[in-house]
Amino acid sequence: MTGNATFRHDNTALLAVTSVEAPVVVSSSEFDERLAPSLKRLRLSKRLLERVAGVTERRWWSPGSDFDDAAIEAGAKAMAEAGIEPGDVGLLVNTSVTRRNLEPSVAVKIHHSLGLPSSAMNFDLANACLGFVNGMTLAANMIDSGQIKYALIVAGEDAQQTQEATFNRLNREESTREDFLSEFATLTLGSGAAAAVIGPADLHPGSHRILGGVSRAGTEHHELCVGGIDGMYTDTKGLLDGGLDLVVTAWHEAQADGWKWDAMDRYVTHQVSTSYTNAIIKAVDLERERVPITFPHWGNVGPASLPMTLAQESQSLSPGDRVLCLGVGSGLNTSMMEIAW
Repeated sequence: MTGNATFRHDNTALLAVTSVEAPVVVSSSEFDERLAPSLKRLRLSKRLLERVAGVTERRWWSPGSDFDDAAIEAGAKAMAEAGIEPGDVGLLVNTSVTRRNLEPSVAVKIHHSLGLPSSAMNFDLANACLGFVNGMTLAANMIDSGQIKYALIVAGEDAQQTQEATFNRLNREESTREDFLSEFATLTLGSGAAAAVIGPADLHPGSHRILGGVSRAGTEHHELCVGGIDGMYTDTKGLLDGGLDLVVTAWHEAQADGWKWDAMDRYVTHQVSTSYTNAIIKAVDLERERVPITFPHWGNVGPASLPMTLAQESQSLSPGDRVLCLGVGSGLNTSMMEIAW
């Protein structure tokens, strides 16, 4: 076995998971219109986003709305659903990829706006699209150790600025087909927010036990997807191949350590594209009808995509259902977490 060991949690539960949808729906056909000059010049067909990625539309925030305001809203909803007060929170972890400045952290505004106590630790945890799952694992470990009682994990994403910059760059006369393909994944992004409250299972009968999981790194692939405020550049095939190898390795190592995930009631995965989802389903032999899909209408909402999907699925889950959260982030890293609903 290489990398990190599989892990188990003793007394940690998911008390609430909530999401906030960005209100402005932007269709992929609208993206085609914005990119019409480059599509024509480079002899690329329209509807690539729908046919290749399966993304029909994504969402943007309305003018005057910010990603961190949405994270604050999601966090307030999660605390209300969990039935805890701001003063109960001992840890706030913001896992957003989006940020408007390098410092201070995004977490400080969220901490202040939610009225969390000065005793509540707060910081940003950045690990690409895997950040939210990593934040849940960190919080679960701190609750199990007795260091904190409750944790709030949040993520808010805004894809518009990056996509606007990408439109401008791809429509330049000097842009090439290779440029278009390397930035294609940027066009699949979407905006949204999510939050989760984690707490001690023994104090919340009927809550959703976080049992544990596995985490694995494949950092030899750290140059396959590199993003910044102005754009994201991706080796799509390399990222898919490397990600699949990492997921399959982690899956089998977890099975060898006693985890049995071949008959879960729901597999909540990071939401990227049709090809990615199909490849994951085939690679570890999942039942397709147990894999919810939200990317056609939300796009890839970064670290918020998995908890947003889990929040949607929570309406149809029943006590006793077994849920596997399966995340992958550029870098590459993967983490899988089992929750007993």
